[in-house]
Amino acid sequence: MTAQWQAVIGLEVHVQLATQSKIFSGAATAYGAEPNTQVSFVDAALPGTLPVLNRGAVEKALRFGLAVGGSIDRQSVFARKNYFYPDLPKGYQISQYELPIVVGGSLTTALDDGRCLVVALTRAHLEEDAGKSLHDAFQAATGIDLNRAGTPLLEVVSEPCMHSAEEAVAYLKALHQLVRWLGICDGNMQEGSFRCDVNVSVRRHENDPLGTRAEVKNVNSFRFVEKAIAYEIERQIRANEHGEKIVQETRLYDAAAHRTRSMRSKEDALDYRYFPDPDLPPLRLTEADLEAARAALPELPAACHQRFTQALGLSAYDASKLTEERALAEYFEAVQSTLPGHAKLAANWVLGELAARLNDAQLVIGQSRISASALAGLLTRIADHSISGKIAKDVFASMWESGSSADAIIAERGLGQISDDAALSIAIAQVLSQFPEQAAKLRGGDEKIRQFLIGQLMKATQGKANPAQLNTLLRQALTDVK
Repeated sequence: MTAQWQAVIGLEVHVQLATQSKIFSGAATAYGAEPNTQVSFVDAALPGTLPVLNRGAVEKALRFGLAVGGSIDRQSVFARKNYFYPDLPKGYQISQYELPIVVGGSLTTALDDGRCLVVALTRAHLEEDAGKSLHDAFQAATGIDLNRAGTPLLEVVSEPCMHSAEEAVAYLKALHQLVRWLGICDGNMQEGSFRCDVNVSVRRHENDPLGTRAEVKNVNSFRFVEKAIAYEIERQIRANEHGEKIVQETRLYDAAAHRTRSMRSKEDALDYRYFPDPDLPPLRLTEADLEAARAALPELPAACHQRFTQALGLSAYDASKLTEERALAEYFEAVQSTLPGHAKLAANWVLGELAARLNDAQLVIGQSRISASALAGLLTRIADHSISGKIAKDVFASMWESGSSADAIIAERGLGQISDDAALSIAIAQVLSQFPEQAAKLRGGDEKIRQFLIGQLMKATQGKANPAQLNTLLRQALTDVK
């Protein structure tokens, strides 16, 4: 983007709600089923069938609304959004228009340059998903799979308040983190559980009216969102500077060509001929509904991050990594709660050795072969100086492969630290006699030699010596020598 132009970006994110059945029928929502095997009469729009609202979808929408500080409408209305596509059997989509379930709210996130970005939300409304057109399944024909038809969605609409691809992606990642943290969506972008429509326009100055926007539909990765926005900004600036008119349209992002291309002219709300769905009564919420939703709300990521830094003394970086997902934060909490005063040690191991093992095995934290209590048992032995950090890594590897406890492995392999003064003093005397020149230099004040001698002592004790105790005894031995 050139300095003479300002981009204006708003996002519409379709969050698939994690319910077992669809929003208006009892058909399953499981991903990967054979085409058209999860389609009820309601989903297929057979005459005489009537929709029945899924209470679980409402509860998840309420949880989201409370988390973002939105206003929960005590009465919201489902409307028919009319358009005609082969994968929309009814000829309309059931959505919410004038009276959505959540109005307003905001989401705050940090940018890489340290700035704090606050994105205002316009609304979040419930709706059903459409089916899917399969253009590559048959030669010279298009297949229709209605498995997704009726899948519950929460569409989260932001204000047009972002001005760069970086800001849009940061907001999108924060939203992705939140819906997974709340347990309302699995966030799987490859399976279409979290999809984004990007609205982009440009204008000369920030006080100018908004320019004509283009909407890029169904972008399903953070990288593609960034590239689609960057391309659209450049395309629109170039068109404006050449005197070309920007038309309001829907575009698709072509990942192979790294560009957007026109799909169709963009409809206005009037084109959809919204009207209240006569088959669905208004959704009325009581104070008891809101209280139940508040009770189900977990500690939010921002509050958890603040507690990790302020109460536990972790760095902002460690706290950010640990709060990327709720399961990871809970695992860390379970580890550190048994190690008072050693939160940093717990964070280092969860983000270090454990994360590396999970990554190599392509497992998520909930599939870890070492439980939080088992890892806490290992770290307790480091904290009480029973084993060194180096030995602990070997014990950890054995725990991962065998499933045995740290104490069992330490005992079986005789890995406990040597803390006996007499045994360590004998080792020190032997090493000093082996390296008299280095001992003399250290005695003379050359501290660079200390690590060499400590290394030799650790080698002599097979890494089992207590390092702090070893240092103390080495000083005494050097002082005692006349």
